[in-house]
Amino acid sequence: MKKIAFASDHAGFDIKMFLIEMLITKGFEIKDFGTFTKESVDYPDYAHPLADAVEKKEYDYGVSLCGSGNGINMTVNKHQGIRSALCWNTEIAELARFHNDANICAIPARFVSKEIAFEILTTFLNTEFEGGRHINRIEKIPLNKLKR
Repeated sequence: MKKIAFASDHAGFDIKMFLIEMLITKGFEIKDFGTFTKESVDYPDYAHPLADAVEKKEYDYGVSLCGSGNGINMTVNKHQGIRSALCWNTEIAELARFHNDANICAIPARFVSKEIAFEILTTFLNTEFEGGRHINRIEKIPLNKLKR
């Protein structure tokens, strides 16, 4: 079963907890890097540990949530081995995996319902990378030219 890591700020807390609960019932192994309350926090404090763990392949995929999804997405993408995609619908989530081999799904918690967030995440987790012509492109993303 896939191992999934989560991180959010206060704005993403409720949807994060819903997604974690849903994935646990489906047998996924989960790690929650926080936050653990609805009190205002700084998303980088949780995004960097998530990105480190996914980058080290301790988890198959990561899920990050903040109000717009942008700040936490920008933060995890500072890590050279991360390809995080801001996903606000299932089509974007599918393409992020299929064409970009995204390893973190960033969700804009203030702009999607928990049900839509679950559909987005389910699509993300169930879509395989197409490979082929996309491999060369994604290998050019990191500044230090990491090999897959």
